Amino acid sequence: MKAAFVFSGQGAQSVGMGKDIFENSPAGRAVYEKADSVLPWKVSQLCFEGPAEKLTESRYCQVAVFTTSMACLAAFQEKTGGSVVPVGTAGLSLGEYSALCCSGFFQLEDALRLVAKRAELMDEAARSAKGAMSAVITTGEEAQEEITRVCNESGIGVANYNSPFQVVISGAAEGVAAASARLKGVAGVRKIIPLAVAGAYHSPMMAEAGNKLIPFMDATPAQAIRYPVAQNYTGKITQDASQVKGNLIRQVAGSVRWVECVKALSALGADTFIEFGPGSVLTGLVKKIDGTKAIYNVGTLDDLSKIPL
Repeated sequence: MKAAFVFSGQGAQSVGMGKDIFENSPAGRAVYEKADSVLPWKVSQLCFEGPAEKLTESRYCQVAVFTTSMACLAAFQEKTGGSVVPVGTAGLSLGEYSALCCSGFFQLEDALRLVAKRAELMDEAARSAKGAMSAVITTGEEAQEEITRVCNESGIGVANYNSPFQVVISGAAEGVAAASARLKGVAGVRKIIPLAVAGAYHSPMMAEAGNKLIPFMDATPAQAIRYPVAQNYTGKITQDASQVKGNLIRQVAGSVRWVECVKALSALGADTFIEFGPGSVLTGLVKKIDGTKAIYNVGTLDDLSKIPL
């Protein structure tokens, strides 16, 4: 098995996530205990008990998903004795922090503080102005160039290139509405689905949050990268530590190039993708990008037994 490790992003959360990992994996429990000791609120309690309304708030959700993803990884490494080493890693938006933690760039305690600050700043930006996001479903990648052009002309951005059949557009509510109206007439666009989100993530409206994150990013210790990381902003493999932090800042208001990230991991020789964290969003996206790969997700204790080792 040549496995790529990929990590969940915001939106994958659910009340109760990680509870069985906490109760049955000492390594997984240690991750939650570290989060509870580092941050001024009980991450484990929110993950396990909710309420759902609080868990969906960006300032809490991002930390909760990150912690659960790292706990799932710890439980997997505990079970396998560290025998499965990734050929590369990546994460969707927030998940990139988990990928970099997995690759040794950030230590868990430092990453928790940095993710908490990112979440706080993005939450503030989302509340300061009315933003919107919509998923654009297409018949294939041939429509994506035109979608990008329409977004640029409308003053908004493409938040995510999720698969050959889905992109997400993001920005000021009036800009998203105007772009959506124009896109309905574009060849290859099947439908446009407004998303129930708190803000315009990965759009120009997040630029201030990215700028405010810079001093905290600069102050966060970092080490050499053990495993190649495909970064969202470039869609390319990065092992140069000097580039990683800048790409994380640019990612806040830039596009998540998930299709390119998956292709970059495949180019490293990955024949298997293992998703760590709640839900199975990335499992579904990888299937649409490359149906030849073996794909597993680790979000519960039961999932650990389903991976052939």
